[in-house]
Amino acid sequence: MKRRQFLQSTALASSATMMMGLGACSSPSKKTLSSIGIQLFSLPKLLENDLEGSLALLHQMGYKEIEIYGPYPFSSTAAWDRWNQVVPSIGFSGSGFFGKTAEEFKALLDTYELKATSGHIDLVTLETDMPAVGKAVRTLGLDCFGISAIPDELRKSLDDYKRMADRFNKIGANAKKEGFKFIYHNHGYGLHEMEGQIPLNIILENTDPELVFFEMDIYWTMAGGMDPVELLKANPGRYIALHLKDMKEITYFEGDGGTADQWIALWPQMTTVGNGAMDIPGIIDQGQKSGVKHFFVEQDLVENPRVALKQSIDYLRTI
Repeated sequence: MKRRQFLQSTALASSATMMMGLGACSSPSKKTLSSIGIQLFSLPKLLENDLEGSLALLHQMGYKEIEIYGPYPFSSTAAWDRWNQVVPSIGFSGSGFFGKTAEEFKALLDTYELKATSGHIDLVTLETDMPAVGKAVRTLGLDCFGISAIPDELRKSLDDYKRMADRFNKIGANAKKEGFKFIYHNHGYGLHEMEGQIPLNIILENTDPELVFFEMDIYWTMAGGMDPVELLKANPGRYIALHLKDMKEITYFEGDGGTADQWIALWPQMTTVGNGAMDIPGIIDQGQKSGVKHFFVEQDLVENPRVALKQSIDYLRTI
């Protein structure tokens, strides 16, 4: 099927669905999600094997935004070294622009009416090559760009977190000059007391709200023992993006959530959005009230993305 025919046919299908009243279940008092995104780490193998077909699939499902992940052609040597170390265990090597230039990748996104609004990148590249980062951001039109986690060795103590807050402020100031918002996605660590304080609060309290923003993964936040709704409510304007996934049964880390083995132990509890025990409508409602702009489905390396990612967006359209 030609690209134009593909887009026309899916547009007609979307129009027909709207006419059938898909949003009829939504409460008129709540603002429905007008643009639902997807973190590409949910379907990396499909993207690696068939980039254009995978983008077409996301368009057909109804996704409007994407969040990319690194490393990228301009990423630091350290980032590429770490990535190459994990490639054998994860079973794929595609990342960034999947063998395309930023310009070619953007053209493909335009073809399938997808917009890259956010992305994850490593700390070293942000601190050592911001001009290259800024160029990529402007080429793609990203709103925000940031790190998915603080490296293990840089979060051993409260002083480490305080030092990281200072580094975040500097990165955020440089990001603002380049035209994007720096975001920090804290995964599942930093939510338990350390020396009598919550590390996440150290970062929130010691970073400039005009320079440093946050992305919450609602699943790992819950696993870390915090209520996503209360965290959003307590920090209006700080969280501008959410990762949406669901938990079959509410389950917490056995430890502090600071190591990969604890995350892997909870993967079996991960399920499609709306198919678990989490209060998805309540989290989204509070997210909108607290200033969240980007809502990304993320189901890490989900076994059957064609089914799971469709189920998630179909559910999100009903709330």
